[in-house]
Amino acid sequence: MYKVKHNLTSELIIKNSRFITLVFPIDSVDEVKTYLQNAKLLYPKATHYTYAYRTFDEEKASDDGEPGGTAGMPILNVIKKQDVINVLVIVIRYFGGIKLGASGLVRAYSKACVEAFAQGTLLMLIPAKKVKIITDYSRIKELDYLLRKEVILEKSFTETIRYTTLLQNEHILDGHFSYDVIGEDYIEKEQ
Repeated sequence: MYKVKHNLTSELIIKNSRFITLVFPIDSVDEVKTYLQNAKLLYPKATHYTYAYRTFDEEKASDDGEPGGTAGMPILNVIKKQDVINVLVIVIRYFGGIKLGASGLVRAYSKACVEAFAQGTLLMLIPAKKVKIITDYSRIKELDYLLRKEVILEKSFTETIRYTTLLQNEHILDGHFSYDVIGEDYIEKEQ
């Protein structure tokens, strides 16, 4: 599974129609409306503002007036095929006067989405356990060594040392340190 690192923009001209693709990493569906409103302000008088989004919990596609299934679903299919999550893709079309037909529209919207993803960096999402570890000062070097390749979210120093970390393999601590699993998350790694 992947997510986009930054916002992306690309443009494609097919038979005089201009396709502008905007890609946004999102954390929630609530952001979709704002991004769509901004796209309409940035690109006024466009013929269509088609889009698709996919989060861990939900996915949706909109043809915005294009024939049913010719815009939003092709965008969503590219998102799914590339296994990208927490993303919104808006493809804005300025009609160029030449009709593309249903299959031409599917190809155009799919290509616009593929080309936009190709211009950006995708981050691989690796499942991880979020764990809390408590140790004393005499064992800090040993713990730091075991966690050298892991993501440490927080360290606090009081009478004891408390770590909150993301572990790809929680069992690296087995037999060395006791810990509590407090959740699940993902580690982001650039390809």
